[in-house]
Amino acid sequence: MRISTLQNPPLAAALILIASIFLAATSLLAKALGTEALGPPLHSMQISQGRFLFAFVVISTAVVTLQFKLQRPQWRLHLGRTSCGWLGITLMFASVAHIPLADATAITFLNPVFAMLLAIPLLGEQVGRWRWGAAAVALLGAMILLRPTPASFQPAALLALSAAAIIGLELIFIKKLAGRERPLQVLWFNNALGMVIASMAVLPVWQMPSLLQWGALVSLGVLMACAQACFVNGMARADASFVAPFSYATLIFATLYDFLGFGAVPDYVTLTGACVILSSAAVLAWRETRHKPLDQK
Repeated sequence: MRISTLQNPPLAAALILIASIFLAATSLLAKALGTEALGPPLHSMQISQGRFLFAFVVISTAVVTLQFKLQRPQWRLHLGRTSCGWLGITLMFASVAHIPLADATAITFLNPVFAMLLAIPLLGEQVGRWRWGAAAVALLGAMILLRPTPASFQPAALLALSAAAIIGLELIFIKKLAGRERPLQVLWFNNALGMVIASMAVLPVWQMPSLLQWGALVSLGVLMACAQACFVNGMARADASFVAPFSYATLIFATLYDFLGFGAVPDYVTLTGACVILSSAAVLAWRETRHKPLDQK
């Protein structure tokens, strides 16, 4: 049975932008945990295990507080989504420990392009020329931020690129789940399954975190739970091909956080790429709300 969700593109865009703020913060924390900023570096699998563990605690608290009744889940969709999510976020956390946060985020958040392409055969969505154009411009902005140099082709960059493709597939699972189950149930099962997968995978590399690292792991989980809540609700209120480009805003926030946390000063290339991406998202939002019939031509 499908759950009816009122389509609201402007609200969907706002929710995705808020999720981007939280997601960029989790990348910053992952970078601090994966380097020596907070103590001996933690393995990326341990960082992702902390992310799922404490996000599960937050979501479970919400389930109990709201007396939310879990219904029969779509197990195949949940397993597919969670497997992609765990692998994608682990690869992302591994990359940010070795290359600049803005570069890793720029590569990883090419996932909306993968999601838009996959939405055509897997979701049957119609992608008009305005959406294609907006996605192309957003990709151009990402490439500007990427600064394609020989340094971009190091193993860590390839990890981020792999994460982008895998997370793009996860977006398709999220969209399918958003139409079949309530958002809170989707979040609970995602984090429950993710905690199990991550806890088994981390056993060979787990080490005792420092007090600061424990705090960062808790914060990472809480922020990720908030980001997921915004993201799932945003995906439920508009086509995946429409909302996906708005997640590029994470690039801008990641650049800002990198400056505040690690003193990385954005240059004119970063500012140019950010303006290109924001312009693309603004044009897409305007076209969707005022000229939607024409967009499908």
